[in-house]
Amino acid sequence: MDNRIAMLSIIVEDRKNTDELNSLLHEFGDYIIGRMGIPYKEKNISLISIALDAPEDVINNLSGRIGKIENITVKAAYSKI
Repeated sequence: MDNRIAMLSIIVEDRKNTDELNSLLHEFGDYIIGRMGIPYKEKNISLISIALDAPEDVINNLSGRIGKIENITVKAAYSKI
């Protein structure tokens, strides 16, 4: 299966679940191109962007598993190439 380039946009509304999120990101680390996290202290949330180069089913798997974590929202955007 061909790899796709994708960005995951993650909003963390409760930091108590970041250990589970970081564990998942570590598990999929071979596919991660880069990661940027922005703590937004005024709203008590964190915004995270993850750039991936992976098969589509791997991206969907990671996104789905992140989405199951309480108080964390994730959306994926795929490159057309």
